[in-house]
Amino acid sequence: MSWVEIESEAELRELLGEVMPRAATKERVRLHERDREWLAASPFCLIATSDDAGTCDVSPKGDPAGFVHVIDDTTIAIPDRPGNRRADGFLNVLTNPHVGLIFLIPGRNETLRINGRARLLRDAPFFDEMIVKGHRPHLALVVEIEQIFFHCAKAFLRSSLWKPDSWEPEALPSHARLVKDVQKVEESLEQLESYYGKAYAERLYG
Repeated sequence: MSWVEIESEAELRELLGEVMPRAATKERVRLHERDREWLAASPFCLIATSDDAGTCDVSPKGDPAGFVHVIDDTTIAIPDRPGNRRADGFLNVLTNPHVGLIFLIPGRNETLRINGRARLLRDAPFFDEMIVKGHRPHLALVVEIEQIFFHCAKAFLRSSLWKPDSWEPEALPSHARLVKDVQKVEESLEQLESYYGKAYAERLYG
């Protein structure tokens, strides 16, 4: 079979049809009270960035529900926590400030999407409001909102994402085994299993 590529918006619209009226009118540029409530209940988001050459990255961020700090109706801040220090998304923001965010609430099939422009702060008075388990963030991503809307539930319904009877976490080997198989690492499998074991969760904020 040959591949048939779509190369224009006209071809895409011929295939998909025009935007549904309700989808076309759902965008906003400021936080509604319902948006604030969603952010207060969300413990997890995905942050999409790209550098000035278009190379993309998507990074997950998670903390207790309400970890996102609302500065005002058009600005939010997301704290950074100790990690692997790759900083792929942060490096992208330094050359291209455009970001896309998706906020999830476990058990809810809808998501809240925010697109805007980001910058990095190493300190601000509101950092004191983002302390978790005694850890004050050393960095925060501040996003100036340009577009915000609720996304429909279809993807989550199709995937049965929140249905435990559909989960198969044992379908793949442990994370330690995956790391050992795909990376060149000095540690033994036993050392990796120990690193990614109980102590791993105890080091989340240290």
